Amino acid sequence: MKRIFLAGAIALAAITSAHAASITGLKNTGLGASGSGDSNYKLTAASSDTTISSTVPVISYDSQWPINPWLANSSSSKWITPTASQSQSFDASSAGTYTYTLSFDLTGYNAASAAFTGRLAADNSVTIKLNNTVIGTATGFSDWTNFSADSGFVSGTNKLDFVVSNWAQNSGNPTGLRVEFATSSVMAAVPEPETYAMLLGGLAMLGAVARRRKQK
Repeated sequence: MKRIFLAGAIALAAITSAHAASITGLKNTGLGASGSGDSNYKLTAASSDTTISSTVPVISYDSQWPINPWLANSSSSKWITPTASQSQSFDASSAGTYTYTLSFDLTGYNAASAAFTGRLAADNSVTIKLNNTVIGTATGFSDWTNFSADSGFVSGTNKLDFVVSNWAQNSGNPTGLRVEFATSSVMAAVPEPETYAMLLGGLAMLGAVARRRKQK
């Protein structure tokens, strides 16, 4: 009987204690081999003069233009671009929009406790949206800009959109995105009140059985 009570106590402690975890779905850009697709991100493009044939952006090569003047690639992240032709010139007459979408799942976690920080760069400018709400903007490809969020998360699937605007230029006009996450955390979901009630009810029944046995 003592073992039963001990097991019940351990179970109660387990469901009442929440622990912090990192958000596993937050991925830096360019995690993979140069020239391959970055399947962590989905690309949606709206360009007046260029057709994007794939929804999977391409991981850039370290030594090809426009790396320099773009921030140099590193082992932590690389630039991702719309096409395999890294130096391709886009948007000759009007600005193009390139949306890189990253999805992550908070099922089983307390969405209200989630938070992350990171930094990014883009050619030319970028708006960051968490579940369709703007959380930051940045301009420039030679310096980092910090971004973060500590609200606006939902249970289940969440969506981060990096909406890149490539300004019109009739030649020598590549575009790309670079993202690195620094920190992230989320707490395990707290059980519903009904769960506590069921467990406490079960423990009470065990206590009653133990008392009857002792009386006999």
